[in-house]
Amino acid sequence: MNTEQDDIRQGAARVLSSIRETRPLVLSLTNSVVQPITANMLLAVGAAPVMLCDAEEAAELLGAGCSALLLNVGTLSRAQEPAMRSAARAAREHGVPWVLDPVAAGLLRYRTDFCAELLGLHPTLIRGNASEILAMAGEGNAGRGTDSTAGSADAVPAAQKLARKFGAAVLVTGEVDYATDGETVEAVHGGHPLMTRVTGVGCAMGALSAACLACAETPLQAAVATACILGDAGAAAAARAPHPGSFAVALLDVLDSLWK
Repeated sequence: MNTEQDDIRQGAARVLSSIRETRPLVLSLTNSVVQPITANMLLAVGAAPVMLCDAEEAAELLGAGCSALLLNVGTLSRAQEPAMRSAARAAREHGVPWVLDPVAAGLLRYRTDFCAELLGLHPTLIRGNASEILAMAGEGNAGRGTDSTAGSADAVPAAQKLARKFGAAVLVTGEVDYATDGETVEAVHGGHPLMTRVTGVGCAMGALSAACLACAETPLQAAVATACILGDAGAAAAARAPHPGSFAVALLDVLDSLWK
C-alpha cells in the first residue's frame, strides 16, 4: 500500500467534499476554445462557474463575493488584456485567490511578456506543463504549441524558484504531477493518456484548481488536490470509455460521482 498517495487522496477528498458543500463561485477568464468544458468541469465537481470578458464587470464580481479567479491566456488578444489586468488587481485587492495558467508561454514573445506581467500581480497558484513553468522561471524555451517538450520532473527546480519568488503554489502537470510551495514538493501519480487527446482538459484543470483554492487550507493543498482529483477521475473515465469522444463525457460523469 502506498501510504503517501493514500494520504494525498484523503486530503483531496476533503477538498472536493468542501467544494460540493460550499459551491464556490469561480470566475474564469479563459480561452475561447475551452469555455464549455471548463464550465462543465466546474459544475461536475459542484462549483459555480462564471465566464466574463469585461474589465469592469470582472472587477465588480471579484468585489462582490466571488470565491476564486482563473486567468488562462490560451487565446490571448490585446482586447483581453484590460479584463485580465483588472481581474488580477481586483482579486489581490479583495483577497480573492487566483490562478494563472500561462498557456504556451515561451513559444511566442507577446504571451510570454504578458504572463510575466501577470506574475507581478502575484497569483496564488500557477498551473502549467513543464515547458511553460520553465519559461516562466526564465530557464527554458518553448514547448510544442500547448504540449510540453520537457518532463514534469525536469521543471521541479524551476517551479520551486517561481513559488519562492512570487509566494505562490506551483502545479507542474505531466505524466506525474508535481506541486510545490517552494519548499515542500509533492508528487501525484494518476491520470491517463486520453486526457491529452480531449481539447481543454488541461485548461479546465486550471479552473478546477481555482475551485480547490477556494476550499483548501493552503495553496499547496489546493494544487495537490487538483492533481489528485483530476488524475483519479481521468483513470476511472478511461476504464469506462477508451476513446476520446466518449472519454470526454465519462470524465464529467466520474467527477460528479468521485469518492461519494
